[in-house]
Amino acid sequence: MSVALLWVVSPCEVSNGTGFLESVREGKSFFDSSRHRNLVSNERINRGGGKQTNNGRKFSVRSAIVATPSGERTMTSEQMVYDVVLRQAALVKRQLRSTDELEVKPDIPVPGNLGLLSEAYDRCGEVCAEYAKTFNLVWCRRTDELVDGPNASYITPAALDRWEDRLEDVFNGRPFDMLDGALSDTVSNFPVDIQPFRDMIEGMRMDLRKSRYKNFDELYLYCYYVAGTVGLMSVPIMGIAPESKATTESVYNAALALGIANQLTNILRDVGEDARRGRVYLPQDELAQAGLSDEDIFAGRVTDKWRIFMKKQIHRARKFFDDAEKGVTELSAASRFPVWASLVLYRKILDEIEANDYNNFTRRAYVSKSKKLIALPIAYAKSLVPPTRTISLLS
Repeated sequence: MSVALLWVVSPCEVSNGTGFLESVREGKSFFDSSRHRNLVSNERINRGGGKQTNNGRKFSVRSAIVATPSGERTMTSEQMVYDVVLRQAALVKRQLRSTDELEVKPDIPVPGNLGLLSEAYDRCGEVCAEYAKTFNLVWCRRTDELVDGPNASYITPAALDRWEDRLEDVFNGRPFDMLDGALSDTVSNFPVDIQPFRDMIEGMRMDLRKSRYKNFDELYLYCYYVAGTVGLMSVPIMGIAPESKATTESVYNAALALGIANQLTNILRDVGEDARRGRVYLPQDELAQAGLSDEDIFAGRVTDKWRIFMKKQIHRARKFFDDAEKGVTELSAASRFPVWASLVLYRKILDEIEANDYNNFTRRAYVSKSKKLIALPIAYAKSLVPPTRTISLLS
C-alpha cells in the first residue's frame, strides 16, 4: 500500500533485494568512521518509555501496540498515536525553551565533508525533481519501496529490522549512503523525534503480514503508521509560524489528520488495484454492516449497497481533511502553500470517486491538469491567511 503524499526515492537505491540492507551489518558509512558526528542529543526518549543513547546502547520499542497478557490492546489506536503527538510536541517545546539544550555542535568538519553534504542534498533534489508529485521526503519513499517496489518479493521482516537498525545509525550520525547523509544532517538541526520513523517501518511490517482490517481502529493505526507519521516528521522542518497562538499539540494533531486523510483517500481510490493483489484495506465490520463482503469487492460490483458504503467512507475521509485544515494556517509562511496544495488536490480525489459513480474497481480517480490549475490558486489564497491570534482549543 503506497505511502500517502507520494514521497519519493530513486529506484536505484533499492537495487538488489535485501542486499543493500546487509551492508548495514558491515559498518559501512557515507562518512568515514573517524569523522562521525554526534547528530542527536545525548538522550532521545521513545514512545515506549525506553531510551536511545549515543554510547552504543539501544532500547528500541519495535511495536507501538500496548497489550494485555491475553494479547488484547488496552487502549485505542487513536490514544496510542496521540501519545506520539505529545512526545513530538514536547520535543519542539524543549527546543523553544532553550535552543542550547537541544542544539548539537558538530565537530569541525574535515575538508571535503561540506562538499559531500552539499552533494547529498543536491542528489535529494534530483530525486525529487524526477519522481515527486507532491512532496519530497525521500526516506519515506525509500521505506515504502521496500514492500511496494520492484524488489518487494525479497523483503522479509528481518530485512526491515536491518532497515530500522540503519535508521538508528542515521540518527546517531552514521549515515550509510548519500541520501542517509542528508537525513542525518537534517535531524541534527531540527527537533525531529525518531519514533515516527520507527512507526513507519512498523507499517511496512504490517503490510507483510496483514491484508485485512477488522474495524476502523485497526485501519486507523495502519494509516498512522504509513502516512500519519509523515506529518509528524515534517512539521519540525516546516515550522510553526512565530506569531501563531495555537498550541503545539494542536498543530501536530492537524498534521496527523492530514496524513490519515490522505491515506484513507489512497485506500478508497485504489480499492480495485488492491483487490487484484488480494488486499482489502476497508473495515470488515463496516462492510458486513452494509451487506457487503470481500467477494463483492473482488467481483467489482458497483451496487446501491456499495454506493452507500462508499459515501460513508468518503465522509469520514473528509472529516479528517477538515481537522487538518485547522493546523495548516498555523505553519510558517513558507510552508503553508505546498501543504494547502496537497490538501486541496488530494481532497479532490474524493470528488472524482463520486464523479465516477463510486466505481473505484475499474476506474482510477485522478485530478486532471485543468482541475489542478483551477485548484492551485485557491490553495495559494488559503496560504495567505495569517495564523490565529487566540489560543487554539483543538484537542
